[in-house]
Amino acid sequence: MNAYLFPGQGSQFPGMGKDLYEKSKIAKEYFERGNDILGYSITDVMFEGSAEDLKQTKFAQPAIFLHSFILAKTLGNDFNPNMVAGHSMGEITALAAADALDFESAIKLISKRALSMQKVCEVQNTGMAVVVGLYDVIVKNVCDKIDGIVVPANYNAPNQVVISGEMTALKEACEKLRPGARRIVYLPVSGAFHSPYMNPIVEEFREAIEETKFSNPKYPVYQNVTARPSNTIELIKKNLIDQLTHPVMWRQTILHMVEDGATEFIEIGPGNFLKGLALQIKKKFQKETLQK
Repeated sequence: MNAYLFPGQGSQFPGMGKDLYEKSKIAKEYFERGNDILGYSITDVMFEGSAEDLKQTKFAQPAIFLHSFILAKTLGNDFNPNMVAGHSMGEITALAAADALDFESAIKLISKRALSMQKVCEVQNTGMAVVVGLYDVIVKNVCDKIDGIVVPANYNAPNQVVISGEMTALKEACEKLRPGARRIVYLPVSGAFHSPYMNPIVEEFREAIEETKFSNPKYPVYQNVTARPSNTIELIKKNLIDQLTHPVMWRQTILHMVEDGATEFIEIGPGNFLKGLALQIKKKFQKETLQK
């Protein structure tokens, strides 16, 4: 069974999507529609912008959505998922690819989300860091004991957790975790995503969600907050809102996909980070299963 994965912020790169635009009539039409809906030329930022330009949340998220969604569309009948999932903002792409959202609704929702996140991050001194080589529970326990807000934001893979929070608390947590970790890297992002620091934009995003028309997805969409597919539109919407302030349960999502029959993981969008994580998670799961 095929599981299709859609990446989130951090996978963007200068020039992304330009080859699609130049080689595919379908892609070009979608890119131009994206420009019209957004009210500015996101393709200029994608094709000609710098890495620093694309690092801005307001550009990164619509750019990644467009690249991923359009790539899925250009596959035609070769796009044949049995299940889908997206990492963070990629969850909206996954919903669009599963026809739970139409193209215009999805890109408008992505843009509102991105603008709100960038706006709140500009008045906060926050950040994120990836911790490699420690168990989830150890990372969480250290975060819980820090004087300040720092929390696990992404459970990406076995022994790989992203933490998120106020910079002083984040740095303190990293220093306490460093002796036991294999590697700790501060991420090039502008804020503390998937943490309480996103609370100021929850109501604004809830309004955007309620104004958006959703349909039942054609394929199961495994959501970040629960790591399982949702069986009602109301639950899909609730989980999208909760995702702003709750961790991305990516390792658990992949495990549930494997348990539900996923044998092949295909990443649609810039990069192949998620596919690498999925294969790592699947391999560990199969090894532990054999040892039982």
